Amino acid sequence: MEISELYAIYKKYPSVTTDSRITPKDSIFFALKGENFNGNKFAEEALKQGCVYAVVDEWEGEPEPEPDSHIIKVADVLETLKKLANYHRKKLKIPVIGITGTNGKTTTKELIATILSKEFKVAYTQGNYNNHIGVPLTLLSMNKSHEIAVVEMGANHMLEIQQLCEIAEPNYGLITNIGKAHIEGFGSFENLVKTKKELYDYLRDNEGKVFVNKDNERLYQMSEGMDRILYGRNDPSLFASVSITESTPFLEFDWRFFDNSYRVKTQLVGEYNLDNALAAIAIGKFFGINAQLISSALEEYEPKNNRSQFERTEKNDLIIDAYNANPTSMQASLDFFVKIPTDLPKAVIIGEMKELGDFALPEHTELLAYLDKQIFDKVFLVGSIFAQLEEKISGKYMVFQTVEDLIKELENKPVIKHYMFLKGSRSVHLEKVIPYL
Repeated sequence: MEISELYAIYKKYPSVTTDSRITPKDSIFFALKGENFNGNKFAEEALKQGCVYAVVDEWEGEPEPEPDSHIIKVADVLETLKKLANYHRKKLKIPVIGITGTNGKTTTKELIATILSKEFKVAYTQGNYNNHIGVPLTLLSMNKSHEIAVVEMGANHMLEIQQLCEIAEPNYGLITNIGKAHIEGFGSFENLVKTKKELYDYLRDNEGKVFVNKDNERLYQMSEGMDRILYGRNDPSLFASVSITESTPFLEFDWRFFDNSYRVKTQLVGEYNLDNALAAIAIGKFFGINAQLISSALEEYEPKNNRSQFERTEKNDLIIDAYNANPTSMQASLDFFVKIPTDLPKAVIIGEMKELGDFALPEHTELLAYLDKQIFDKVFLVGSIFAQLEEKISGKYMVFQTVEDLIKELENKPVIKHYMFLKGSRSVHLEKVIPYL
């Protein structure tokens, strides 16, 4: 079946699912497969549950599905999903802003969408749907009512950003920063930098525009010669600039819009979120959003999903940043936590940082050296990598293989009246410990 023919079906039934357990009535099921699953086996079940069509690349039934049946046989379901999404993107002809980076891309995406939503009907990446499956699903969630799109792009191997650009065809781009993350999939930090730069490369080749943090020397140099909008801190000559006033714990800053100054008091914790807010201001201003609306949107935004959140429980004050972790973000967030003034003793719960490959032990060793220089009342370390470094820890800190082991400890010896910071890779599931704090 040609993509144009499949698109005609999609236009009639513009709802797509890749999960046979989530089957909205009259949706199209794409039977994806991976190392541990094969959606083709659930195609018939998806039809029974409410899907109107199922797209498969394997079919064990006899005979082969007829051309006019509700089973659509293709050579490769994932490639078909990508092509359909790109076909749809071309038809919509709306501005698409592509966002990537090591840290802050999801928060920045959320802030941009919140600001743009003040004036536009915005389509944007939900949750962390930022990979080769999530980006097509984001595009296929768009319809004629949408006026602008914000598409997050993640990567854990080379050429992935390039491939996502070829699907989403962004007109505008933003790289939040480039740090140490997912190095295992890239082989080296240099390869990681090249991969993030693929967004700039695409926009350079397709006459797109980029929003660049001038304070980030690497990004400033990488974008040299491009059509770019510059933003930064404490520099009124830039298109957008802010001056921080407070970040202990909630981020506050001033910014100017021509002759007027605006004080913004956010619900985000930490100075490390300032660049995320600044990028969102630059994009909002570029697309004509009123300054007061930009400021109110930033103040209204409430972080969720255990990202940069403050929570006061009956026992402790918590800063929860347990959605993800890498050496760069870990350093920035711990630096912030150390500076917070408080009369309470401080405690940290650190989950191991995943996907570092050969860099895992050196990076965690460096983290331990950092912790040794701080004055924390309690330090809890979670994950097998910390267990491998037991000699370097030598009884100074409490080490747990899993978060469940930590929970047992907290049930027996509760921590009370502490200021606590939680951060670790998502797969460590530090959020499970929150009810015990």
